[in-house]
Amino acid sequence: MPMMGTVFLQGLVLSLGLIIAIGAQNAFVLRQGLRREHVASVVFFCAISDALLITAGVLGMAQALGQSPMLANTLAMAGAVFLAVYGWKALRRASQEKGLLAAASGQDLSWASAMAQAAAFTLLNPHVYLDTVLLVGSIGAQQPAGLQFWFAAGASSASLLWFCALGFGARWLAPLFAKPRAWQVLDILIGLTMWAMSVMLVLHLVAAKSV
Repeated sequence: MPMMGTVFLQGLVLSLGLIIAIGAQNAFVLRQGLRREHVASVVFFCAISDALLITAGVLGMAQALGQSPMLANTLAMAGAVFLAVYGWKALRRASQEKGLLAAASGQDLSWASAMAQAAAFTLLNPHVYLDTVLLVGSIGAQQPAGLQFWFAAGASSASLLWFCALGFGARWLAPLFAKPRAWQVLDILIGLTMWAMSVMLVLHLVAAKSV
């Protein structure tokens, strides 16, 4: 059970570090929360989409990596490099002033229009597939077979928690994330976390080669 909790937490932290960033999808979810329009539908569509992509990535990558140890090692190293660069970019962003702008004004959206926009922001963004299917999937596939589900569950829970916080907590989060200082602190935490996970991935790779 402790190992399951550790793997679940790894997936949770990795996914949170990737998803918490200023972007069109986050701004759209926050906007819907501020306007209180179709919030539940938008939040759960985004969260379920991430969960399906993450699960498909972990299962698909696990099968592919199981057939090619060299590919597994290559992706592990590539993932470590990506996390290190991602962490460096987050720390660099921390030195810049910015805020999350999500206007509470604008034209009302029908349920169909809101869902169409949520689908576009979620599924037409190539970074979504890079993060969920390739990066999270390949790292999750490195876990032992019995623990891959817990990694995927942790990563999926991160999406659900974040989108719920944005959508349902918009009234309280909007003033906070409009302040550059909040994003600077958050980016520092994300940067350090990504570096820590990059080191963990390298250590896992070294340990696997020594066996």
